[in-house]
Amino acid sequence: MNLSLFEPVFDRAGLARKLRGLAAENIWIGTSSWKYEGWLGQIYTPDRYLARGKFSKKRFEAECLAEYAETFPVVCGDFSFYQFPTPQFWKKLFASAPASLKFALKVPEEVTCEIFPKHARYGPRAGLRNESYLNADALAALFLEPLAEYSGRIAALIFEFGPRGTTPNRSAGPIRFLDQLDAFLSKLPASFHYGVEVRNREYLLPRYFEALRARGAAHVLNSWTRMPPLAEQLGIADAFPADFTVARALLRPGRTYENAVAMFTPYDRIRDENPEARDALRALIRRMREERRAAYIFVNNRLEGNAPDTIRAVIAE
Repeated sequence: MNLSLFEPVFDRAGLARKLRGLAAENIWIGTSSWKYEGWLGQIYTPDRYLARGKFSKKRFEAECLAEYAETFPVVCGDFSFYQFPTPQFWKKLFASAPASLKFALKVPEEVTCEIFPKHARYGPRAGLRNESYLNADALAALFLEPLAEYSGRIAALIFEFGPRGTTPNRSAGPIRFLDQLDAFLSKLPASFHYGVEVRNREYLLPRYFEALRARGAAHVLNSWTRMPPLAEQLGIADAFPADFTVARALLRPGRTYENAVAMFTPYDRIRDENPEARDALRALIRRMREERRAAYIFVNNRLEGNAPDTIRAVIAE
């Protein structure tokens, strides 16, 4: 990795101090996922991942979470959206990082996807109804029970309900969906914090927030293609239905995931600054500190191009 003589050195130690201070106030800030080679020389030390004098991708992916935890107090795991990880996987994952690192984990889409999208990765199930949709028993047996011994390290479990539109994954209209969601949440054990992330603005109804409040679940504030900007969501009176909140700064509204990947890979620097999102995150932090409410805030590389630098800018004094 070649660093320009004119590039400022990334102050990892300074960022870690500020994040630890915020975590002491119950404001936990981290990133969405962590295995990014673009962060080498920034969050990660290249020499730690050498094998026979060369960078080892295998070693990096297996060991970098421990170094991530030297800077960030919390991380959001997106990987679990695509599968039910095995107990062996969970054991290896939690052993790979210090006990101080907290996790937010996305619940597998096997539970949140009503109709499988017509996409090649779904194989013969593409376009078909999912028999495990909002199945609390399946979730408990395949996800919650294997995670039970690690519950003290889990900040929140996130239910992501993908958008309706060109690639729909649920057929229910808002009212029916909210009735189903309320019934589903009522069956979940109280041993975890739960957050619900919807991807269509038409679901942000009073009935939605009432269902979350009744079950102690958080609305996941999210900056995403078809959602209102974070600032607009912050302005919704009922947007904080639980005694904690979760926020995920994923994409600039209006920009697709595919376009963000093309623009920002390899995620080694800021390429498109988003002042509105930064201001909204600062406003959220201020509000959560004033209300003494726990907050778990995650920034994605695809918001601006490099999540660590976005976070550093957001919390700069």
